[in-house]
Amino acid sequence: MTYQNPKVDEYLNLSKRWQTEMVQLRIILLSCPLVETLKWRQPCYMFEQQNLIILGAFKAFCVLNFFKGALLQDAHGLLKKPGEHTQAGRWMQFASVNEIIEHKGIIQSYVYEAIEIEKAGLKITLKKNSDYPLPGELEKKWNELPAFKRAFEALTPGRQRAYLLYFSAAKQPQTRESRIEKYLPQILNGKGINDCTCGHSKKFPYCDGSHKLIGISK
Repeated sequence: MTYQNPKVDEYLNLSKRWQTEMVQLRIILLSCPLVETLKWRQPCYMFEQQNLIILGAFKAFCVLNFFKGALLQDAHGLLKKPGEHTQAGRWMQFASVNEIIEHKGIIQSYVYEAIEIEKAGLKITLKKNSDYPLPGELEKKWNELPAFKRAFEALTPGRQRAYLLYFSAAKQPQTRESRIEKYLPQILNGKGINDCTCGHSKKFPYCDGSHKLIGISK
């Protein structure tokens, strides 16, 4: 059985959502040859020093998130994209202990398939930021404020991608312009669209909605 990390014990003991379900998922994961740790303040399971699975809790369900889930065959159709534009990750959603117990064998088979994918050294070819459309409104603002362009290009690729997707999703030019203006100060400060800007997040550097509790608009 995989070594139980005390940090994960603490995480689960403090969990207010889906605690029983996550404990059951943990038991299944600990039966596999994985290394248990805590990353991004969530239980993470590794194989040969590579992140394989992360355990998470949301309002409506808890999840097993496979980092390279897009490479899994998903013979039982249980995997979903965490977001419309997610490229690599796929997760299983669970909302009851009985559901987890019922799928125990399937969960284990997916874990072992993920391990074999890691052993084989398979990689997912991700889109480059240059593959995403560059809104003309953003390019115009870059020309007006070269410092803004430098700040954008200094962001991590993931943060750049999140902004490009958000800006491009607006159908009207006026909406794209207003979105760019809204997040211009945040980008100049080196923050991603989902980063904490109030300093009160418990999941720093990411925003967990704490600004709403203290009356600060994001």
